[in-house]
Amino acid sequence: MRAQTVEHTVVDGVDVVGSLSPSRASDFMTCPLLYRFRVVDRLPQVPTADAVRGTLVHAVLEELFDAPAAERTLDRARALVGPAWERLQEAEPDVAGLFDDGTALATWLESAGGLLASYFTLEDPRRLEPAEREKYVETVIDGGLLLRGYVDRVDVAATGEVRVVDYKTGRAPREVFEAKAMFQMKFYALVMWRTTGTVPALLQLMYLGNEEILRYSPDEHDLLATERKLRALWAAIERAATTGEWRPRKSALCGWCDHQALCPEWGGTPPPLPERETLPLGPAVHSPAESTLDAD
Repeated sequence: MRAQTVEHTVVDGVDVVGSLSPSRASDFMTCPLLYRFRVVDRLPQVPTADAVRGTLVHAVLEELFDAPAAERTLDRARALVGPAWERLQEAEPDVAGLFDDGTALATWLESAGGLLASYFTLEDPRRLEPAEREKYVETVIDGGLLLRGYVDRVDVAATGEVRVVDYKTGRAPREVFEAKAMFQMKFYALVMWRTTGTVPALLQLMYLGNEEILRYSPDEHDLLATERKLRALWAAIERAATTGEWRPRKSALCGWCDHQALCPEWGGTPPPLPERETLPLGPAVHSPAESTLDAD
């Protein structure tokens, strides 16, 4: 196999050896070969109706907070669905092909409205004034690893406590998988701690699919452990790049993978590694409201 080294660049005067977002970190932990397909080979991902609906709902919830507090009602949110869908089609024309006819599209749009109704059972946006929405965060940790991503919402209490909120349009995980689900939020909390010096008081995942909220209060010990995990993860990525061994990991998640036909675990053969000497730092990071690939 063709070996690669890791591309270096400079961010704000700091030598950066690579970058990770929560999604790409999750890819490698799920299956190193999946990470290779997405980051090294940059194979296209096929948007699904569920993923695009997640993008649509994220966009509506972001826009809802542009309205005066008293006007942040469910009717207002539902009224935003159509215009948000039009903008999404303009940005990514292929998504219109997900629906066979107008009836299928109407049903899908109504399901987005149902998720918005679920949001209103979890909190009242008229009582909130977020400090940040779709906030891009990044930091470089020891060893030169750039961590970056988009936070759905940041709330700051009058007393200064910070709450980090992420919307999920799927269902809450079973208790045994809650720690894995919270990894994304600890990632964001680590970045915010390293950039502001303040550990967020509360991390909150809002699952609209079954109207549940998962909360966690991190401390410095948690975030230092997350940082160590990310450094170890990047070391494993560097080893895979050096050896060319991006091993597949078969799991129940394979059923949602776009690349089964290229996976040895399913009788496929991966394409040759790209003809370049360096592993790219990673694909551009898009906000959930801009990308149909990572919103959920």
